[in-house]
Amino acid sequence: MKAPVSWIREYVDLPADVSVEDLAARLTALGLKLEALEKPGADVTGPLVVGRVLTMDPEPQKNGKTINWCTVDVGAANGTGQPQGIVCGAHNFAPGDLVVVVLPGGVLPGGFEISERKTYGHLSAGMICSAKELGLGDDHSGIIVLPADAGEPGDSVREYLLLDDDVIEFEINPDRAYALSLRGVSREAALATGAMFTDPAARNVPAPNGEGYPVEIDDLEGCPVFVARTVSGFDPTASTPRWMARRIQLAGMRPISLAVDVTNYVMLEMGHPIHGYDADKLQGTVRVRRATPGEKLTTLDDVERTLDAGDLVVVDDSGPIGLGGVMGGATTEMSDATTNIMVEVASWDPVSMFRTGKRHKLSSEAGKRNERGVDPTIPEAAADRVVELLVEHGGGTAGPGVTKVGTAPTSPVVTIPASLPARITGMDIEPATVIENLTAIGCNVDGDETLVVVPPPWRRDISDPFDLVEEVARIVGYENVPSVLPPAPAGRGLTQGQQLRRRVGRTLAGAGYVEVLTFPFVGPEAFDTLELGADDVRRTALRLANPLSAEAPLMTTTLLPGVLETLARNVGRGTTDVAIFEAATVTLPHVGIASPILPVDRRPTEGEWDDLNKALPDQPLHLALALTGDRDPAGWWGGGRPVSWSDPIETVREVAAALGVEVEIRTGSAQPWHPGRCAEVFAGGRSLGHAGELHPRVCKALGVPARTAVAEIDLSALLELAVAVAPAPEFSTFPVAKEDVALQVAVEVASEDVAATLREGAGPLCESVRLFDVYTGEQVGAGQKSLAFALRFRAPDRTLTEAETGEARAAAVALAAERHGAVQR
Repeated sequence: MKAPVSWIREYVDLPADVSVEDLAARLTALGLKLEALEKPGADVTGPLVVGRVLTMDPEPQKNGKTINWCTVDVGAANGTGQPQGIVCGAHNFAPGDLVVVVLPGGVLPGGFEISERKTYGHLSAGMICSAKELGLGDDHSGIIVLPADAGEPGDSVREYLLLDDDVIEFEINPDRAYALSLRGVSREAALATGAMFTDPAARNVPAPNGEGYPVEIDDLEGCPVFVARTVSGFDPTASTPRWMARRIQLAGMRPISLAVDVTNYVMLEMGHPIHGYDADKLQGTVRVRRATPGEKLTTLDDVERTLDAGDLVVVDDSGPIGLGGVMGGATTEMSDATTNIMVEVASWDPVSMFRTGKRHKLSSEAGKRNERGVDPTIPEAAADRVVELLVEHGGGTAGPGVTKVGTAPTSPVVTIPASLPARITGMDIEPATVIENLTAIGCNVDGDETLVVVPPPWRRDISDPFDLVEEVARIVGYENVPSVLPPAPAGRGLTQGQQLRRRVGRTLAGAGYVEVLTFPFVGPEAFDTLELGADDVRRTALRLANPLSAEAPLMTTTLLPGVLETLARNVGRGTTDVAIFEAATVTLPHVGIASPILPVDRRPTEGEWDDLNKALPDQPLHLALALTGDRDPAGWWGGGRPVSWSDPIETVREVAAALGVEVEIRTGSAQPWHPGRCAEVFAGGRSLGHAGELHPRVCKALGVPARTAVAEIDLSALLELAVAVAPAPEFSTFPVAKEDVALQVAVEVASEDVAATLREGAGPLCESVRLFDVYTGEQVGAGQKSLAFALRFRAPDRTLTEAETGEARAAAVALAAERHGAVQR
């Protein structure tokens, strides 16, 4: 909301020592957040004065254009008192008219400097200005012709043109609809400064009678009040007064025509939207009702809209003529030929207004106010103000009829203990202060220790005691709320789950990974990019009713889209070696279980609560890794090592080891991994996820380097198996016995399976089994591979003999031969 300061001062007797900056700061402290301070006329500098045209000689030019060589009296503003010679291309003025003149040395918007220069054979000393040249509007068809009372030649014209008017722009919260008007902002200004406030809606209005335009309301809940007034004999050629057009422009709207500008001006002034109809185009009684599904209406923006049964419409005998509270219809639009006007000021149901605007994707200044709720008690005052301005400036006659249908809804009665604001805020607020502040915002207050409060009709956001607490607190001053730190309860710290998750993060950071946070929203194309199958459970995603982006309406079931998008962004910005991870929840909906819609006027029953919980999707914690580039950098010590499919597998092992969990790695196959370079991770008898190299096609589709390696596991399942305190390792003082063995097996046999068999066959003396070499080639034959393992043996109480280690080694080899057909090399 943009509020010109001069307009505020019209309703508030602001102290002279209150600057614009101070006023904005005080209003911000009251809750009207400052967006910007504007000085619209600051880019017009230098001598800008009133000039009287003395002579005007038309001179046709060879290019077909006719210019006027004028002499203009600018008083003593030019330093000589002599008439100023100026060339002007406009023709909408005559000798004797007062005009706006910028003299040499002046600067117009855009940095356009005015100087004395020769043009069209004359020495032109200045410029006679149009509204567009001064930044006062879009009209460039002619220059500004001032009225006789604008001043004497040579007088500054800045004040008359409102060029020095400061504008305060506020960001208005949805619950403060009253502040979308000068009436509301001025009331807050009076509250902030203690100055006297004059309500523009406090005016004597004629009583409703039976002579007004016939109006009927079929839905009083949707439209509780409808006021209609008429003006006849209006001059459609009458221009909008400059002060009105300038204020409308400063408030952020565009002046159009007198009839339209008056309705917009009063809307900005009082905060209540108004609509004007060409009365000669109306056919019969005007009625407000809900739309019939499929009805058509062409609105003022020339868009034909198909109406919904929830839309409130204004109709006459010809059908719909307006989308109630949002936008009028084209068939009854006021035009350049309109001489008879019917003025509508109606109060509308905010919920219906909001839904209609969303349904038709239609936003308007009227809709913005109606959907937040306006004062339902001022339609008569707003209509009377519109009629007054139309008659005063458009030469019309106010019709004797006044139509009012319906009654404004009453404000709710709120009961509040007088001590509640002090208890809630911690400030020392006396009951008398509470009553004084609530009265200052317009409430009717009765009582002493327990207050019975009726909020003002323009504050439809106040409905419970804590709304009143907020009002008292903001007036007393949020800066006076004491800063008290709550005492930290003893014996509490991180939960076991938090400690384990931090252990995971520290382990990954130590392994060289950087944590990232991504949005949990994806679109169906993200699953297509990962080449997930049509029956893949990860495609079953929860769709949001009101997504942040129409391109990402789903809650993700996998962390890979976000992590890989982050990796691609980093690579695209020149980071060649990337290792990132994310630990976050995914959303797994229950197929076929709908969430019940419960009432809000009572607690759910046990059965309803159970049904609601059953419909809630599972949200397990997942861990995703992504690596590309060099895992070990190159340097003076030698060449680097590029990332391989084994790196994310080893990282998963490290995370599991940090949690005290032993995982099993098996050959796997899943999208989006490379079919021959994918491992499946198991722990506790269940699959946790997959790790390995990303499929080449997926790499290309995502724009990440080839051979990018990724992993995703169910971290919640892994944490369930974790131990809170990992047991300390047991060390033996006796030496280790080393045995190496090379086994030839078929290429399809997993090395992890062979290692597990060796560990089992070697018995309790085996301390570790480590694969240190894999060979395929002519020496082992086609379809075969050689696996070399380092076996380490140790006893806790003695030094092992050669016979003991040999026997254990032989047992391990024998079991591998039995299970996997292994042949010792």
